[in-house]
Amino acid sequence: MSEAVGALLRCTGVARTFGPPAGRVEVLRGLDLEVRRGDMVAILGESGTGKTTLLHLVGALDRPDAGRIEYRGRDIGGAGAVDRAGYRNRDVGFVFQFHHLLPEFSAVENAMMPLLIAGERASVARARAAAILAELGLAAAMDRRPTALSGGEQQRVAIARAVVGRPALLLADEPTGNLDERNAGVVFDLLLELHRSRGMTTLLVTHSERLASRCSRVLRMEHGSLTPRNDGR
Repeated sequence: MSEAVGALLRCTGVARTFGPPAGRVEVLRGLDLEVRRGDMVAILGESGTGKTTLLHLVGALDRPDAGRIEYRGRDIGGAGAVDRAGYRNRDVGFVFQFHHLLPEFSAVENAMMPLLIAGERASVARARAAAILAELGLAAAMDRRPTALSGGEQQRVAIARAVVGRPALLLADEPTGNLDERNAGVVFDLLLELHRSRGMTTLLVTHSERLASRCSRVLRMEHGSLTPRNDGR
């Protein structure tokens, strides 16, 4: 299926193994996935089933051992280092379970980093980062360093950093997994609103059935492949 009829991301026969030759562990086994533009797809599964591995492959942080990963019809898995770096900076936003903010920089400086890396002027990068932080309720905290922010605030800064470059594809790996229930709900609501308001396509890994049920599609990772979650869960 081409992007013209809605497909943004397609994985075909993707395999990934780890470990020495004598003890290889097959994490992904011929995995297939197609994500349409505008979808918000949740992936459920036990720890160690390959959910994070899949996001790393889709985000060009790793390469598959076999199979093909296409973004807008381009083979991302087989692309060269320069093209993969450009794809990560231009097309993809990452949100991880742990915020990975740089402690020596303020919230707004952390959020503007992807734009600076892309070559944007500092004044423009700061203005865009500040606008998103304000949208996420952090207007009064943008000059604080991460250690002066709560866990929920830190994750909101990480979300701002992920979307400041206006990516078409957002990859979120347990973005609420390190938060209490109240903050998890707040962060997920913000992700959902950003997804809708910016017309993004989102691939979300979570352990939470409750949060997954709010996505447009729910898949389950089992034995290295993906299947739709049945109604009985």
